[in-house]
Amino acid sequence: METERLTIIELYRKGKDQSEILKILNIPKTRRKFVYRTINRYKDTGSVSDKPRSGRPASVTTTRMRKIVRGRVWRNPSRSVRKMAAELKVSRSSLQRIVKRDLGLSSFKKRKVHCLSKVMKEKRLKRSKGLIDRFAIQGLDPVLFSDEKLFTIEEAYNQQNDRILLLQRLPSLRSTDM
Repeated sequence: METERLTIIELYRKGKDQSEILKILNIPKTRRKFVYRTINRYKDTGSVSDKPRSGRPASVTTTRMRKIVRGRVWRNPSRSVRKMAAELKVSRSSLQRIVKRDLGLSSFKKRKVHCLSKVMKEKRLKRSKGLIDRFAIQGLDPVLFSDEKLFTIEEAYNQQNDRILLLQRLPSLRSTDM
């Protein structure tokens, strides 16, 4: 953006008018206002740099704070934003702004999923084939097989409150096949 502005001003200094600059730089008509505003800014202020912004400067959402939060989330992505804000002595809303807007993270619910290893799949296939063979010989009615089972190996957790901070740009995390 800055180099485009400098190029526009150089052409303006050489005596080119605004319509000629548009043709030389091959700027589409949708960006015509950009050329006019750049030349007017140069006429008014003598430079093409941005004017100082109004408003209160950032005091909490600084680069240093973003690095601290990024490190904490990297070490423990299950850490709640509210607890992290209390530890860092900043407001919850400021920390949420850093997490969501600056770091691009979103909070996702953890899901309980039973993972079957290759060995477990082979065992299940072997056993189910054996059962089918046995029932075929005995001539029993059709049997419905289900792989549903309660697994209580993991610790209990509140599914509503147990969350994890992850990048929201990953489409595979939003799919239902997790």
